[in-house]
Amino acid sequence: VPSSHDASPAVDVTDVTAAAQACCSSSDARTPAQLACGSRHRILEVGCGVGNTVFPLLRSNNDPHLFVYCCDFSSTAIDIVKAQEEYDSSRCHAFVCDVADEGSQYPMEDGSLDVVTLIFVLSALQPCKMASAIQRLSKLLKPGGLLLFRDYGHHDLAQLRFKPGHCLGENFYVRGDGTRCYFFKQEELHELFVGAGLERVQNVVDRRLQVNRGRQLTMYRVWIQCKYQKSTPSAADPPAANRPTAAPTVAAEEAAH
Repeated sequence: VPSSHDASPAVDVTDVTAAAQACCSSSDARTPAQLACGSRHRILEVGCGVGNTVFPLLRSNNDPHLFVYCCDFSSTAIDIVKAQEEYDSSRCHAFVCDVADEGSQYPMEDGSLDVVTLIFVLSALQPCKMASAIQRLSKLLKPGGLLLFRDYGHHDLAQLRFKPGHCLGENFYVRGDGTRCYFFKQEELHELFVGAGLERVQNVVDRRLQVNRGRQLTMYRVWIQCKYQKSTPSAADPPAANRPTAAPTVAAEEAAH
């Protein structure tokens, strides 16, 4: 996961996992899809690494029947997740998946997820593969489901630190270890998500000044945080009571922050 190269603030997703009704009793003989069938809230964390988000999420949620899917490109990372004492196959299913590979299969049905998280993951993909990856993830969401996103923003310190010869394309770089990193602008993310049938709830730039007094370093960080929602079948004319508050334009939202 790209965030392993560059310290970034943790993202709390527990607020979108309100207590769900208890599902049917667990059984080792059932598939992950069957184990999740009775859960009202199902989450997919893309790029889970070794479980630094998955386990705190399960631990902090009061509903023992919340079901969390988590995947990573690295089979080693998934093996580590499954080897943890906290790993419970009745509440969590970890699997290897390359989200950039259109031929890869997800273990859940389309329209079955409440939340998908993309935290410092999309930036590692080639720009030409980002749209298809988002479209496939969008299909997994229920109508009204949320995609939560956080990643590197344009002109982040990490981008300014790259030396000549590391640029692969506009805002796209390769690190010394061969991993890649893209630095996003708000407008291109908006187009990417809207093109996948999602509606904007939030799209903001998070600018932070980090100071390391021991090393006498001042670091200007730029991240983008987004929340987009899957359109409902009646999205063209939703009932007033269910209609979300109109979100400001990207430019207006940026000015407010």
